[in-house]
Amino acid sequence: MKKNESIIELAGQIIENEATAILGLKRQINDDFQNTVELLLENKGNLVFTGIGKSAIIAQKIVATLNSTGTTAVFMHAADAIHGDLGIVREGDIVVVLSKSGETPEIKVLVPLIKLRGNRIVAMVGNPQSYLAQQADYVLDVSVSDEAMPDSLAPTSSTTAQLVMGDALALILMKCRGFSTEDFAKFHPGGALGKQLYLRVKDLYVHNERPEVGPDDNLTRVIIEMTHKRLGATVVCDGDRLLGIITDGDLRRMLMNGPDIEHVKASQIMTSNPKTIDDEALVVDALHKMRHNSITQLPVMHEGKYLGIIHLHDILKEGIF
Repeated sequence: MKKNESIIELAGQIIENEATAILGLKRQINDDFQNTVELLLENKGNLVFTGIGKSAIIAQKIVATLNSTGTTAVFMHAADAIHGDLGIVREGDIVVVLSKSGETPEIKVLVPLIKLRGNRIVAMVGNPQSYLAQQADYVLDVSVSDEAMPDSLAPTSSTTAQLVMGDALALILMKCRGFSTEDFAKFHPGGALGKQLYLRVKDLYVHNERPEVGPDDNLTRVIIEMTHKRLGATVVCDGDRLLGIITDGDLRRMLMNGPDIEHVKASQIMTSNPKTIDDEALVVDALHKMRHNSITQLPVMHEGKYLGIIHLHDILKEGIF
């Protein structure tokens, strides 16, 4: 690179070149793509992806996307396949072979073995006239005119094209199968999206203390309860009936008004009829209510009975924002 050549300009050109290559894929979506989708929808076996080198890495990513969106898929490295791993492929499985050239030695050895077993082959290949393309039942054309830099020795636009074609395949299969956000959450219980779809208030508030004072309790009792339970608030209850909530902010505002603190009662400084949340509500709904009302705590209720408090920090610790 010349000393005065802009690194930023060069990076922008590389991204533009890859984007142009990917847009070109649209012209390469044809009947073979539709037939592949229909084949996979009807298939009762597994979907096996294989490849060598960088194509193998892309194949693993596509497999991960498929498995998380409702299509069962497995990865088999092409080099390992011809040394014993071909046993992964069972009767009725469909094998998708990724290759830029379609002419690598491992692919040329593997393809006849797959066909001999009676399995259908889909080629995701960068050379539609290659050996692999000619041997496949269907061809997904991922050819690109150039890599991101014409003099690049490493595959760039070509592997990106494979990845994008795999995404198109996975998302269309997901759409055809009616795979929902709820289904996605079942496969991603540890992720933030999954938690938004299944984590409920009752799963979090139970780990907190249950602060509570009576309406006639004095300021000392209120402060001790708030300090001991460490939630920055306490509710005020008359038996089973929730009357209000006292937060750190309520205490500060009271002190600024300068009352006779020796005679202050909880009922005099509480916020009446506070915002609450049902214990069966989704945590994400509790977060929305907190944000909408600019608060950080919500009393948790069940059939009119006070159960405890959920705090904003409880939600943030779960990675829900």
